Amino acid sequence: MSKSSTDIETATASKRILLMGNPNVGKSVLFFKMTGVQVEISNYTGTTVGFTKSRIQLGDEEVDFIDVPGTYSLESTSEAEDVAVKFLESKPTAVVCVLDSTNLERNLRLALQIKEYNIPMLFVLNLMDVSKRQGINIDVKQLERELGARVIPAVAVKDQGVDDIRKELTKLIKDIGDEDNRIRPKGESLSNEELWNRAAEIAGRVQSFTRVEKNILERLGELTIQPWPGIPIAILVMVLSLALVVGIGKGIRALILLPFVNDVYAPLVTKLISTFIGPGILRNILVGEYGILIKMVEWPLALILPYVFLFYVVISFLEDSGYLPRIGVLMDAILSKLGVQGGSMIPILLGYGCAVPAVIGTRAATTLKERLLVTLMVCFAVPCVSQTGAFISLLGDYSVFMLVTIYLISLLTMVVVAKIADRVIKGQAEPMIIEIPNLLLPDRKAYFRKLKMRMQHFFVDAELPMLIGVLIAALVIETGILNQVSQWIEPLVVNWLGLPKEASLSLLLGIIRRELAVLPLLDMNLNGLQMFVGSIVALYYLPCLSVFAVLIEEFNLKTAISISIATIVSAFLVGGIVNQIGLLFI
Repeated sequence: MSKSSTDIETATASKRILLMGNPNVGKSVLFFKMTGVQVEISNYTGTTVGFTKSRIQLGDEEVDFIDVPGTYSLESTSEAEDVAVKFLESKPTAVVCVLDSTNLERNLRLALQIKEYNIPMLFVLNLMDVSKRQGINIDVKQLERELGARVIPAVAVKDQGVDDIRKELTKLIKDIGDEDNRIRPKGESLSNEELWNRAAEIAGRVQSFTRVEKNILERLGELTIQPWPGIPIAILVMVLSLALVVGIGKGIRALILLPFVNDVYAPLVTKLISTFIGPGILRNILVGEYGILIKMVEWPLALILPYVFLFYVVISFLEDSGYLPRIGVLMDAILSKLGVQGGSMIPILLGYGCAVPAVIGTRAATTLKERLLVTLMVCFAVPCVSQTGAFISLLGDYSVFMLVTIYLISLLTMVVVAKIADRVIKGQAEPMIIEIPNLLLPDRKAYFRKLKMRMQHFFVDAELPMLIGVLIAALVIETGILNQVSQWIEPLVVNWLGLPKEASLSLLLGIIRRELAVLPLLDMNLNGLQMFVGSIVALYYLPCLSVFAVLIEEFNLKTAISISIATIVSAFLVGGIVNQIGLLFI
């Protein structure tokens, strides 16, 4: 959902500088270097669909510095392009246009479109270290003459050129003075063909090439976008990633976190509370079967945290190395048969972290139909990282085969949902347009900054809802509400799903957080079939409240309710069928 004109005018109420450029040119990195504001820095298309703003000091002036969504053009054919155009039409003071020195011609097309708005500009020629390594030589002074504006060579991730950019902007703002409020008539627009021709002419005059031997990363980068050996490499990467998350996560949980909670923390807290509070409802709520002081540590920290942390270690590395878009290219042939383009693999993979950024990430899709298809796939069948941790906790020690089967069912469900939705929803997906960034070793500081931010978001987003969930669990058990609810839905839970009536608690808590549909099952002494059925129900079950809220924001209330009802019906239908079939073999 794009920002409205009112939102943009509110966000840009003073002297302001727009930071613009194609996706994956290092724009967000430069924004952080200039402002110090903690923004997520990702190396794939769609990261900055919204805009980010910060106040910076340039000499005696304090100005708004705005990171505008990365776009390939200004033709308003997507929400990101529409927001970029609205910013340019809002009378900004100046524009900083970031160019990728390794793909200069393509970047110049957007630069020429921005120049048509007749706004004072500064160009940043980023990734100079990569272009030099690739044998690309750029005459910066000639490029300045061609563009009619100052060009600063830079390597943003290494802070090279950042001071020069700040000095040049200070000078630019001083020279402009109060003239930034004047009306600047837009120049004559070039046709698409004229833009490409002009960009090619400029690139031809300023670039020269030296034959250099490609390093190992460049050779590997080329291999990873070819079916052979790209697909085997992708499978290997996914298997190694899964092994890292599951294997090391289980080790941390079993050897460190669970012993600490069960043998040290829980006895200590129980003894302390029992000293001050006698037997009864209050003590049970605090340290009983679902005691809030125990479960608020055990569930998010001992059972979920290791897998969440390791997942973000892996996904952040794949993002910042530039590998994720390559998976999208390799998957395009498969996903196109489901009605979506290969680039949609990125929000799908994001869904394995959290469905919220995955749904927001669908903004990069070119059509509403594709947005809905990917959103349905994520909501129906992609378990978030916390849910994955819960699945591993429930099934990992009992049967690895069951755990793998849950994810095979997840993949099959994505195919079925996409096929059905492709037939029902009108429209079509556009051909894939996805940026393939250079394959790089992630910048250490940026990588750990992202990892830190994501873990902070996990604690903020997961801990409070989980705390509320634990409190509700304790209350419904101790007050007898669970027994009443269990009686109401006993035909579904006990007779159809084959779960104990206490499993009704999972259905209540799953509305708050997806993993809470799984975690209560750990304490119910279930047999193998019950574990498997419970996991299937949790896989399909209603998206949590945060996902429901973002569905309303990104689409509308009708869409959010429709998806929620469909997932609930699917959870009970598929779970019950699996249980009834399983009973035939017991």
